Order: sequence, then structure tokens, then C-alpha cells
Amino acid sequence: MLNEIRKSVAFHTIGCKLNFAETSTIARQLIEEGFVKVSFEETADVYIINTCSVTDNADKECKTIVKRALHLNPDALICIIGCYAQLKPHEISKIDGVDLVLGAKEKFNIHKYIMDLKKDSEVKVHSCEVDQADFFVGSYSIGDRTRAFLKVQDGCDYKCTYCTIPLARGISRSAELETIIKQAEEISEKGIKEIVLTGVNIGDYGKGEFGNKKHQHTFLELIQNLDRVEAIERIRISSIEPNLLKDEIIDYVADSKIFVPHFHIPLQSGCDDLLKKMKRRYLTHLYDERIHKIHSVIKDACIGVDVIVGFPGETEEKFLETYNFLQNLPISYLHVFTYSERDNTEAVHMEDRVPYSERKKRNKMLKILSEKKRHAFYESQLGKVKTVLWEHENKNGMMYGYTENYVRVSQPYNPKLINQLEEVYLEKLDSFGNVLVRSTIAAY
Repeated sequence: MLNEIRKSVAFHTIGCKLNFAETSTIARQLIEEGFVKVSFEETADVYIINTCSVTDNADKECKTIVKRALHLNPDALICIIGCYAQLKPHEISKIDGVDLVLGAKEKFNIHKYIMDLKKDSEVKVHSCEVDQADFFVGSYSIGDRTRAFLKVQDGCDYKCTYCTIPLARGISRSAELETIIKQAEEISEKGIKEIVLTGVNIGDYGKGEFGNKKHQHTFLELIQNLDRVEAIERIRISSIEPNLLKDEIIDYVADSKIFVPHFHIPLQSGCDDLLKKMKRRYLTHLYDERIHKIHSVIKDACIGVDVIVGFPGETEEKFLETYNFLQNLPISYLHVFTYSERDNTEAVHMEDRVPYSERKKRNKMLKILSEKKRHAFYESQLGKVKTVLWEHENKNGMMYGYTENYVRVSQPYNPKLINQLEEVYLEKLDSFGNVLVRSTIAAY
């Protein structure tokens, strides 16, 4: 029986789409146990913070969020889950106000840990060895956003020298194909128009649980089967490694009416020497081939890129290799990450560290390049007709959404259009860098 004084629960998610999918699933579990979910900006009896630890900033953000929760309710239970909780549980336990820390294996059983938890008692830490995180827990997000994030894969078998994710999430493993199809149908039945496939390394989809490395299915087979589910209106593929983005996948997306023309492909460096130091599984020539293959079969495709600046050994010359490589590629935007030293990674012991001031400078240069790329891509879409999924936000009388090829658009707010797909004419750029649109009915 749920203790009445600990009835309400609020969630805050830091990091990736995968974290959002898992937070939403955990929230549904707690609601079934009798909790009432409230906004993180409201007073709650329990605050659950789902953390990331890709960069040092994510760790610092966790501490800030804990303070915010305690300001709202000093007597609330503070529970930390996620990657940071798996990597550094005892470090988190020293943060003032934290009551419970759960690792990768334990977070999906959080209801069992908080039922009898009391404030101001000794901090409870339950964190398994990461090799015990070898099973798959299906997750998807519902209710928080216009689109749903559907988890199809977890963990990673790659050994990139800068990355802590395999230490936080364990080996690569996947959901059963039948389970994903069923969850996609459930999402669509709730009126959600767009599903985003997410995971740590989704191109590696198909590996079984408990260390089974045999692929039961491929990522291509996954999207082929999802494409046959009539209830789904559109599906977006989240980040996928260039070496796993095969021609067959690109060709299939090009012919699909459900999968949208948007790819996000990590690069990390445009310098082959650094890619080798990072232990990435491709070089720049393969990346270049992937980008041009996409554009050869999908004319208006949007392509996003992840890139890291300031990796050990990144001289000015090698950084400029990356800059020039990206400048010459037909890509649409960048996600720029500043390298930060992470414990228990190979890179933390590498020499030739880049000064922090230089890392910051290079980050800024690539963010400016990203804005130029995005602006050019948006301009290339003006005068075309696309389909936008309208979101809930009402900002100064305007509403916003994304086209199938990820152009952010706006028009005067109309509540009847929320969560609706509308065919629109892309008219002009506004002062904020979005594209103003009008209905195709008014356009002709």
C-alpha cells in the first residue's frame, strides 16, 4: 500500500532521447503503483532525476537539479538514476539531499526502493556491476511531447576511447522485433503521429540479451517491418553510425512513405589520425560516401552531424581538417561537443591535451558553421511544399513544428492544429531563423 504522504512524483531528464523514453516508462510504472505524476516545477513528495554522463557538464547539471528540487520541497525524497548514477554512485551519494541512487539494472524497479524510503536516513545506493546490465527493458515516451521516442536497442560493444556509455549501459542488446511492432502500434493508437527510433547504437540492432552476439534481426529488417504497420504515420531514425548506415537502409528510406528523409550521423572528427585515436570504425572517405549516397537518392534530405572538439592531439592543423571537411559536406546542422576528460576511458591518459580556452574557441567556430549550414539548408527549402507536425508551444502567438525533413517552421497559433500533420508552403525565413509557412490551400 502506497504511503499517502509520498504520493506525488516529479521527473527531470538530462541527456538523450533514450533517457526520455526510459523516464516515461518508469513514470507509467509508478502511476500504476498509485503515484500521481506532477510537473518538476511543482511541489512533489518524490523527485526522480534521470542523469547523463556524456560530458562533465551533465554531472554538474545533476547537482543543480537536486538543489532546484530541494528548493521546491526540502522534505522531498531525491532519487538519482541513469548513466551518472551507474558510473559514480558514491560520488552522487555525497550530494546534499540525495536519498537514493540506482544503477543501470535497478532503475526499472525503483518502486520497490522508494516505498519505505525515509528522508534524512542514510543514503541508499544500489548499483550493479555494469556487466550485469545484459537484459533489455523496453521503453517508450508518451504524453510529454508531440512525438514518441521508442527504444529499440541499448548498450554498446564499441570501445571508443573517449566514451563512458559502455561503462554506464553495458553490452549491446535489443528488443524483440515483435515487441517493437506491438509498442509502435500502441503509440499510434494513442494518437501520436511520429515515432523516433532510439538507442545507444541503433544500427547494431538485433543482438540478443545476456551476451548473445548473434543478430536475430538486422536494422534493415526492423525498418522493413515497421514500414508495414498501417497505423504509423511517420518514423524518424535517430543517430546511426556511418559504418552501420548501409546503402540498403538509405535506399529503403528513400522509397518509404513512413520513414522521413532525416539522418543524424556521428562524425566526431574530420581528421583520420584522430578517428584512429578515437577508435572509431570508419575513416573520412566512408563518411563522405554516406553523405553523398543519401543526397543521390533523397534530394531534400536533412543530415545532422555530431562532432567533438579538443580531443587529445587535436592540433590547430587537425582541427582545420575537421572544419574544412565539414564546410565542404552537404550537411544541414551540427551538434558540437567539447571534449572533457572522463574517468576510466583510454583518452584520459593520452598526452597532448588541448587547452580549455582553445577547446571553447573551436566549439564556437563549429557552432557558427552549424548556423550557416542550417540557414543554407532552410533557404534551399523555400518555395517547396512539405508536411509539418505541429507542436503544443504557443510563443508570442506563434506555433512551431518540424517538417518531415526537419525544417523548423512557424505560423500564427491555432490550437486546432496541435499534434496534426498539415501540408504547408515554405514561404520565408523569420528573424529567429525559423521558416514561416502558410497552408497549401492559401498558397495556391
